[in-house]
Amino acid sequence: MELIIKELTPDLLEDFLHFFDIIAFSDNPKWGGCYCHFYHFAGNMEQWEKCTKEHNRNATINLIKEKLMTGLLAFVNNEPVGWCNVNFKEIYEKTPIVSEPEDNLKEKIASVVCFLIAPAYRKKGVARKLLNHATKTLKEQGFSWIEAYPRKGELSDAHSYHGPVSLFSSEGFSVVTEDEHFLLMRKPLV
Repeated sequence: MELIIKELTPDLLEDFLHFFDIIAFSDNPKWGGCYCHFYHFAGNMEQWEKCTKEHNRNATINLIKEKLMTGLLAFVNNEPVGWCNVNFKEIYEKTPIVSEPEDNLKEKIASVVCFLIAPAYRKKGVARKLLNHATKTLKEQGFSWIEAYPRKGELSDAHSYHGPVSLFSSEGFSVVTEDEHFLLMRKPLV
């Protein structure tokens, strides 16, 4: 399998939408309305639950066009098969777990908030390749740290969208803090 990874730009908007409209949630359609907008959404859970699929899709289109939503798309034979939502931490309205105030670092921090892999390509190393590409690119861009927020416990593929703990551990991430549901894992890039 030849996997090509491309950074999300407005030029790839149609590929991104094709992936989210048809591929990403083909086995879990009830989650198909997110468009990876949740962590960019400023409201609370009650407000989020009132957002429609069309609202999230349009909000994400605007974020991509404004270059505020970044990430990586993985392709096989020109078909998108994977997505990693990775960006400057300050761009997100929220993350799954919040650092303690004394843990605020002064350096540039990137956050990986989501992986989505097409059902036919899961457990084939796509997420690892996306993460490795992100790490390399962020290091070149002068980021000092990369953070991830895996969910604790045994999870279905659908609930592993933050990436598994084992992936981050094997790639040199260490646990910084945790809460009831999530770990905050971080890796230095310098």
